[in-house]
Amino acid sequence: MRKELGLDENKIIEISKQKHEPKWMTDFRLNSYKAFKETPNPNFGPELKIDFDKINYYKKVTDKVETNWDNVACQVKETFDKVGLIDAEKKYLNGVGAQYESEVVYHSMIKELEDKGVIFCSTDDALQKYPDLFKKYFNHLVKYDENKYTALNGAVWSGGTFIYVPKGITIDRPLQSYFRLDTKHMGQFERTLIIVDDDSHIHYMEGCTAVYHTESSLHAAVVEIFVGKNASCRYTTIQNWANNIYNLVTKRAIVETNGKMEWIDGNIGSKTNMKYPSCILKGKGASGNCISIAVASKNQIQDAGAKMIHLAPNTTSNIISKSIAASGGISNYRGTVKICKDAINSKSTIKCDTIILDKDSKSDTIPKNIVENQSSYLKHEATVSKLDEEKLFYLMSRGLDEEKAKELLIIGFIDEFRENLPMEYAVELNALLKNYF
Repeated sequence: MRKELGLDENKIIEISKQKHEPKWMTDFRLNSYKAFKETPNPNFGPELKIDFDKINYYKKVTDKVETNWDNVACQVKETFDKVGLIDAEKKYLNGVGAQYESEVVYHSMIKELEDKGVIFCSTDDALQKYPDLFKKYFNHLVKYDENKYTALNGAVWSGGTFIYVPKGITIDRPLQSYFRLDTKHMGQFERTLIIVDDDSHIHYMEGCTAVYHTESSLHAAVVEIFVGKNASCRYTTIQNWANNIYNLVTKRAIVETNGKMEWIDGNIGSKTNMKYPSCILKGKGASGNCISIAVASKNQIQDAGAKMIHLAPNTTSNIISKSIAASGGISNYRGTVKICKDAINSKSTIKCDTIILDKDSKSDTIPKNIVENQSSYLKHEATVSKLDEEKLFYLMSRGLDEEKAKELLIIGFIDEFRENLPMEYAVELNALLKNYF
């Protein structure tokens, strides 16, 4: 490509050409770019000071998605080996995708799932191999012109995960994708699309890391999930971005009759994080859950939460948000729950708990709760506190030093999040938090 940094129509056309995309996708990208230029930054949340002329929007690192790690470039393979992905694939995963910079470099799935009709591939491959299925769902739940960053994603999206689970199929072990940013000034704009057909069940896990650079980088992903009747999807994320990353992500699921969507959302690191996993509870008896943690340290802002929109009767939602602010960091909960007029006999519970570890850190709870009928129920609890001095004293009186005692109290504070993780992930989370403070 001619110019590494910055974006214009010619570069978008070139990206689409390199990917051998159909004309409708090139046109979609150009329309998205127009919306991106015309749309201002969000009028809520942290101030975003992003120089879009200093971002690399596309970096191709391979011409082929490999199915054998031995064929992946040595440096890239070592990167994913260090984060434990290769070992995890052998032990407890049914399939793995690995994205490095702008492209998926490795992908695999056990043959048993292929034989059952499960599709698990990169989103780029899905566009080429399953064009009708792709077009049926792409951009239907998260429209490109919703905000500045959905528009940017629409213009330059690359990589991401595509999953289709046919009717009546249960995937008993998780599928996982891992996203890595290494290059200075790099932007990553994956697009994830998951369709869980009626009476099917899946657990998908996602990990994200980046190398620290002094200049800012940008991650702006879009996730669309369709959960059928009596189906379920659990989407587990642990994002451990470097603190030069703007993480601006739109995640949304629509849930049909008696379906269930669960977001298990961990936000650690990043310069500024704005992420609010959402559920649209469309069918009777549908349910949506979001359990999240957000950890902010020096020069970091976590503006995270969840959105639950109840459209049908007897729907339920549950939001548990755990926030930790230390060393002058800012960790806010921002969420919306709306129980619409026709969503009679629906219930929603929101619980937001924050620990502030020093006098320089901050946290706010910014809820928007709307109930439009008389038969539904909504409950919201919020607490902000310091570490319990009595518990700290008790642990130290039993021989622990102050650092170890604080670590145990913090681990206990996020226990509701940890218990929803596979054991290997819970261990990894403990190690991340230990290093973080």
